[in-house]
Amino acid sequence: MKIQYTLAFALATLSACQYLPFQRSKEPVAINKFGDAELQRIYTLQDERNTNALLPYLNHAKPQYRTEAALAFASVQDTLAVPALLGLLNDTTIAVREAAAYALGQIGHEKAEMGLIQHLSQEQRPVVQAELLEALGKIATPAGATFLASYAPSTPVAQAGKAWGLYRAGLRQQYTKQGVAEAVQLLSPAQPYEARLAAAHFLARTPKLNLTPHRQDILTAATSDEAPEVRMAATLALGRVNAPDKASFLSNIAQSDADYRVRLSAVRAMAGQEFEEIKEAVLAALQDDNINTAVATAEFLQANPTGVPPEVLLEVLPQIQDARVRGNLIWVLLHNSLPHNRTYLNQRYKQQYQYLRSPYEKAQLLRGLSGDYNNFKFIADETFTAQAPVVSTTGIESLILMRQQPDFPRKLENEFAETLKRAVGSGDVALTGIAAAAIRDQKLKLRSQYRTYDFLTEAQQKLELPRDMETNIELQKTIDYLSGKEETEIPQNPFTHPIDWALVKTIPVDQQVLLRTEKGNITLQLFVEDAPGSVANFVELTKQDFFDSLYFHRVVPNFVAQGGDKRGDGWGSSDYSIRSEFAPLHYREGYVGMASAGKDTESNQWFITHSSTPHLDGRYTIFAKVVDGMPVVHQLEVGDRILDVELVRKPVNPGKRNL
Repeated sequence: MKIQYTLAFALATLSACQYLPFQRSKEPVAINKFGDAELQRIYTLQDERNTNALLPYLNHAKPQYRTEAALAFASVQDTLAVPALLGLLNDTTIAVREAAAYALGQIGHEKAEMGLIQHLSQEQRPVVQAELLEALGKIATPAGATFLASYAPSTPVAQAGKAWGLYRAGLRQQYTKQGVAEAVQLLSPAQPYEARLAAAHFLARTPKLNLTPHRQDILTAATSDEAPEVRMAATLALGRVNAPDKASFLSNIAQSDADYRVRLSAVRAMAGQEFEEIKEAVLAALQDDNINTAVATAEFLQANPTGVPPEVLLEVLPQIQDARVRGNLIWVLLHNSLPHNRTYLNQRYKQQYQYLRSPYEKAQLLRGLSGDYNNFKFIADETFTAQAPVVSTTGIESLILMRQQPDFPRKLENEFAETLKRAVGSGDVALTGIAAAAIRDQKLKLRSQYRTYDFLTEAQQKLELPRDMETNIELQKTIDYLSGKEETEIPQNPFTHPIDWALVKTIPVDQQVLLRTEKGNITLQLFVEDAPGSVANFVELTKQDFFDSLYFHRVVPNFVAQGGDKRGDGWGSSDYSIRSEFAPLHYREGYVGMASAGKDTESNQWFITHSSTPHLDGRYTIFAKVVDGMPVVHQLEVGDRILDVELVRKPVNPGKRNL
């Protein structure tokens, strides 16, 4: 009976189901904006640099597509789009006008200057005004620089835009006396952070400024601004001030500021000061709690060795453990020692070199040995026999550093020229590229040493493209230099690696990446909607465990920590390249960008910024930012290993229930 009842119930249930309405299976929920096929097509056209197919989208009925198409031209950078983009500055949608202004700045053609100025006189929205002002700075002629200096913004947002416009123009040496005075006034604590930051960078980075008349205003910003990134840029600007107490106030900053980035900026600003006047601050900086300060200080001494007593360095060296710091100090020690002392020191450090196991430590000591010309042959031999690429690469760089010194012996000049020729023909992409660049260094005056350039063309024929594009570019520039051509047509990478859209559509907007390093963990937030091609490339390499056990091969204090290179010396690329992707993002502390040898040459190397680096904006793809672990980033050193890299999802907020 029970069986019969169950069977009857099942039949009744099945019958009832016949009258339920038909339900379609749900479409997959898009986890980023590229679920929209039209957006995917716009980004594909951007990736293909297809101007003709992109232009119609600038007139699309949907504002989002007009916006995305305008932004696409920030990466394509085709001047054919300038008239249409200028027309979009009249668009009724704010986002479209912003995007058009950004793209015009990225294209960077002077013919857009008057259009930008004209629209600034009628634009009412502060965010668009700010974008127009910064774009104007990127293309400004003297007329544009004059307009920027006299423009009177009425809101903090537009004020910041003006400051960034002044900065962008200043990088191109387009500025006025009024503009400099305006930048100094923008350092006032009453100004918004963005305006103060831009003004400080303008004063620090604009070439050939004499800031002596503005000493007190800049010093006040360097010592009292609440933002360390403003203080560090203002401190660098103090290097352009001539004052009898300059060594004193820079020494005070170097020993008192709470942020290591400001302290090392003060050391860098000390160039030209007598060593005795800055000795106390320099010795303290060499033993700073943050290794980046010590490295920057040692590099400062190597670049400014005059008057540094060898006995002072001999006293401090036993307390220095870091290989980079030791290498630079040894260079100064050898460079400044008397000949009979060099003989003993050379023997001592060469013996230490033989016992070192880390290739990064060997490389740094090899650089130190280049402080004495008597080590030329030793360094050259190591350059061509070392097993680790980083040792060979540092070796050839050390020989070039030796040759750049004004007292380089004439008897070694021919040997140096032959060494560069040997490096070009070595078959090693780093040695070839570095040596080729040195040959055309006009300060070295090497043109007469090479009667023909056949050895350069032979080296070029051995390259594998696009993998060796950086070396190819260096060779082509040097071939043109030796052949008398005034300008080089830069070789371009072919388009061989389109965006993997199937992969992109699996990457959520909250996708994070965990980098486990010897110094600790770093978590990145990927920007899949801003740089889909770069993010997909990074995700694919992560899935292949490509980055596991690689090293941070380049760390520039208060600039970047760079990794992702299989060679470990910065010259390792993949057998493909991806396209540059430029979005209206800005390099601030902890932003992650793709390393490149020029536009559209990216592959597997990337970097993390230590602080605001606005000169990289719009030149290197931003594809992520650090959301946890910045203290680790600030402690990274050359040779620190990446243990592994793993894709992770954004953690659930512990204060909310996971429903």
